[in-house]
Amino acid sequence: MAPMNPDALAKFIDAWGAMGSLWGINRSVARVHALLMASEAPLSLDEIADRLQMSKGNASMSLRDLRNFGVARPVQVPGDRRDFYVTEPDVWTMFFRILHERKRREFDPALDAVRGVLDEPGADGAVRERLEQMADLLATVEGVVARFLKDPESSRSALAFLTGLPGGRGKKGKTR
Repeated sequence: MAPMNPDALAKFIDAWGAMGSLWGINRSVARVHALLMASEAPLSLDEIADRLQMSKGNASMSLRDLRNFGVARPVQVPGDRRDFYVTEPDVWTMFFRILHERKRREFDPALDAVRGVLDEPGADGAVRERLEQMADLLATVEGVVARFLKDPESSRSALAFLTGLPGGRGKKGKTR
């Protein structure tokens, strides 16, 4: 297999970093994730830091975040005592793990905060009505996401159906 074009790889890493940043994921975390996704072999902390021109501390913290999201894990390479890292090989599994963690970390506290302000006195009239609508909207989204996360395989098929795109139940890793 031919090595990946370095310019194409750099563009992918930068684009993934920019997209991650727009979605509220640290740019460095997204760049490390992109490098792992585009790497055939496991990478050491030193290789990651060197290839992305970042400090080992930043690379280490990024790997910790990716591990917490469940999309990267350490592996051992025979004959080497260092930890090497790989990404979750199935992008759909990766997507559902990230969605679950983002829901837990960000969405659930926001919904709780809206409900909490409604439980306290003070919000009346139009403000209360607006906050109640927000609570209803967030509760609806929470219900959809909870059902979505409950059965990833069915959700994957439903997404494929809704978009008219393949990828619902094909070969692992094949979405076209």
